[in-house]
Amino acid sequence: MEQITYEWIRSRRRTIAIQVKADGQVIVRSPYSISKNQIDQFVKEKRAWILRQQEELQNAREKKTVITEEMRRQGVRKALEHIPERVAYYASIMGVSYGRITIREQKTRWGSCSDKGNLNFNWKLVLMPEEVLDYVVVHELAHRKEMNHSKEFWKIVEKVFPDYKERRKTLTEMGKQLS
Repeated sequence: MEQITYEWIRSRRRTIAIQVKADGQVIVRSPYSISKNQIDQFVKEKRAWILRQQEELQNAREKKTVITEEMRRQGVRKALEHIPERVAYYASIMGVSYGRITIREQKTRWGSCSDKGNLNFNWKLVLMPEEVLDYVVVHELAHRKEMNHSKEFWKIVEKVFPDYKERRKTLTEMGKQLS
């Protein structure tokens, strides 16, 4: 049985924790009082979990869509045409106004709404199903009424899309595949 290699970080924490990073690297954090033998034993006990995490991360890496420069150019062009149309359509349904629409490539966001009503959208939304793009548009427009994620905010989104939770889940799952 192959031994799992790991990086060991000691600190003033009270418990032992194992982290499997996106590249599969294993990091073990522990209190200063824990010995190397205790860490080795802990890693051995958690072996199945570690291997499962590494496998899932490897599968996720293999599923990722690598975006070429040509895909990016076409996607931005399509987003500049399509997203403002969707925003105008849903803004009229929801009875809200908005300012400038900007298309970007954010690492961690699909959209945002400033307090001035300016909307930002990630161009990669055009690589997703229309119902997911529309969900993000409605989500950002709902911030024109509620600048938070309160119950009232989600009621506004739900009024337009009663199935918003499924759309949101699809966004999360598909988003992991776009690098």
